[in-house]
Amino acid sequence: MAAMRRKFGEDYQAVNSGSACAPVAKRKRQRFVEKNGRCNVQHGNLGGETSRYISDLFTTLVDLKWRWNLLIFILTYTVAWLVMASMWWLIALIRGDLQQHARGGHDASYTPCVANVYNFPSAFLFFIETEATIGYGYRYITEKCPEGIILFLFQSLLGSIVDAFLIGCMFIKMSQPKKRAETLMFSQDAVISQRDGRLCLMFRVGNLRNSHMVSAQIRCKLIKSRQTPEGEFLPLDQCELDVGFGTGADQLFLVSPLTICHEINSKSPFFDLSQRSLMNEQFEIVVILEGIVETTGMTCQARTSYTEDEVLWGNRFLPVMSLEEGFFRVDYSQFHNTFEVPTPPFSVKEQEEKSSLTSPKPQAVAPAPSSPTVGNGGRGGCRGRLLSADNAADPAEDHAGRLPRKLQRMSSTREEQMWRGVKSNAPLPGGKASSTGDLPLSIQRLRSSSIPAVRQGVRPEERVQLLSLDGNPEDLEPERQRPPQTGGRPEDNLPAKLRRMNADR
Repeated sequence: MAAMRRKFGEDYQAVNSGSACAPVAKRKRQRFVEKNGRCNVQHGNLGGETSRYISDLFTTLVDLKWRWNLLIFILTYTVAWLVMASMWWLIALIRGDLQQHARGGHDASYTPCVANVYNFPSAFLFFIETEATIGYGYRYITEKCPEGIILFLFQSLLGSIVDAFLIGCMFIKMSQPKKRAETLMFSQDAVISQRDGRLCLMFRVGNLRNSHMVSAQIRCKLIKSRQTPEGEFLPLDQCELDVGFGTGADQLFLVSPLTICHEINSKSPFFDLSQRSLMNEQFEIVVILEGIVETTGMTCQARTSYTEDEVLWGNRFLPVMSLEEGFFRVDYSQFHNTFEVPTPPFSVKEQEEKSSLTSPKPQAVAPAPSSPTVGNGGRGGCRGRLLSADNAADPAEDHAGRLPRKLQRMSSTREEQMWRGVKSNAPLPGGKASSTGDLPLSIQRLRSSSIPAVRQGVRPEERVQLLSLDGNPEDLEPERQRPPQTGGRPEDNLPAKLRRMNADR
């Protein structure tokens, strides 16, 4: 076991090899961004580029961990104190203050550089009293020591610089907005379910403080490996997830917990993601929440991530808001809880393909047959249309609106007169009785069928040609356009071609 761990690392789990159905050792999922927002990236092999960190020393100290900051803080002050105390002790040694004190200091005419400094501890105490401006009054610098005055000025300047640098670094590190990000909460899991009839990926964010995040904005990145058509492999390709850029839904008023929604459509990277394919996918969703801290005015950024194992299909978040007496209460104990809801296990792509297959397609309308040539050669066309009327043409095609208005009125009037004559066996023009045997074969077929069926199946132009008794359509003109004729037989009122046709019959 120890050998296996040394070979494969601690991220591999041991399985029972005696069972035939034992699962294979599964490697722990490597995250790009941890749940607490820390980016799991380490920079190595910088070579000579490490000097760039020294050039920006202040930022380097701020970015260090607290233990290293405290160590640098203590070491800097300790070294500075020891160095400056050694310099004061060295001045006292060079001027003979230490020897004078060793002889008893009975020479009243001798003036030391620093009074009452006779060894290293006394020099160290003098430096601390001067640096911290404590000033007990027992040790003091005299005017007979010019080198001491110069060292005193240098000590004051150096102490101010060290204080400003280290104290400022510690203050900035303590007031960093990273600590404000710890009071911004993200749900442990993301869910996929339907909202407003559309499949959506959702997660929840909340603010634990009463102070607001000004201009809060949220963004989502999908990190997934892919290969380009040119064969280039991108191990950590970043793709943007739309969480309402066009509608302004990404601008948050983060007073109460909000559910962030990403609609899965044809533009989404999850367009072909289904419940089954989710188990075989490998991706990571990085969520970035940015805003300005209301109390300090600094920009704060909170981050988290969701892997494919933390995306729950067919779930929805439990409500956390409740109305109390005069205010709204947020129950954060239900912040991470979800419940199952009916959700189709298919992807949006599969649903669109199924809906396109089941939806009825519009039927193509056949073009109307062209009218025959007016003249003697048009009789064959008239008979053909009579036969098509006998065969019951498509009733859905209504071409009455395509005829001229005069021809529509004429066809309706002649049709009514013809059917009255057929029903009552009235004599037709020309003196012949309208018996069934005297009518053409096509009219006999029309008479044997019901009147509504004929009206639905025969187009208006066919009705006009039917009433003309195989005559030429140009002979059918509105009566009001013909010159009035008085007297004579009824045959004299018929057109010339129709009279010839009757005479032939």
